[in-house]
Amino acid sequence: MRTRVKICGFTRVEDAVYAAHAGVDAIGLVFYPPSPRHVDIDQAIKIISALPAFVSVVALFVDEQEAKIREVLHYLPVDCLQFHGSEPASACRIYNTRYIKAVSMQQDTDISALATHYHDAAGLLLDTYHPAAKGGTGHQFDWSLIPKLHPLPIILAGGLDASNARLAIQTVKPYALDVSSGVEAGKGIKDDLKISAFLKEINESDKS
Repeated sequence: MRTRVKICGFTRVEDAVYAAHAGVDAIGLVFYPPSPRHVDIDQAIKIISALPAFVSVVALFVDEQEAKIREVLHYLPVDCLQFHGSEPASACRIYNTRYIKAVSMQQDTDISALATHYHDAAGLLLDTYHPAAKGGTGHQFDWSLIPKLHPLPIILAGGLDASNARLAIQTVKPYALDVSSGVEAGKGIKDDLKISAFLKEINESDKS
């Protein structure tokens, strides 16, 4: 099975266009003001408008007000919502839009229970726990915390880059990989060479 790839945290049109032509499946746009990768609606419109066909757009929120999320959905052709806070399932499913629930992995995280609670999610995104940051930490968590059997597609995030992408696929066998800081020259500024190297490792792993 081919491993899908999402790159998150775009702030520049040229970076998103490069990633799309390089073969990424989805781009993530962060609508969380404290994040250095935050974009407003005007920026997002410019980025999305420049994308070629068949690239999905994921909008990331952290415990955001319903009105703000609906505003983004009104102005932008979003394919999937990503909830990166403590949102209950009831708050994720009211938009009639597919959603991903991010999970900050800790020793006592119960993936099976979360999969039951968010049973209608398009996937669970497993990321590194950080008491302050909401993703994009550049740190890897202990992959052994992920159960071998899980009812929902697993999207693996946290400290990924070209050096460990192949090992991540071989070890976890996720539906998709999600990367942000691992393909950056600086926060929110993507690096073309790092994007290409990351995708090359994934493609070669899938062929082996």
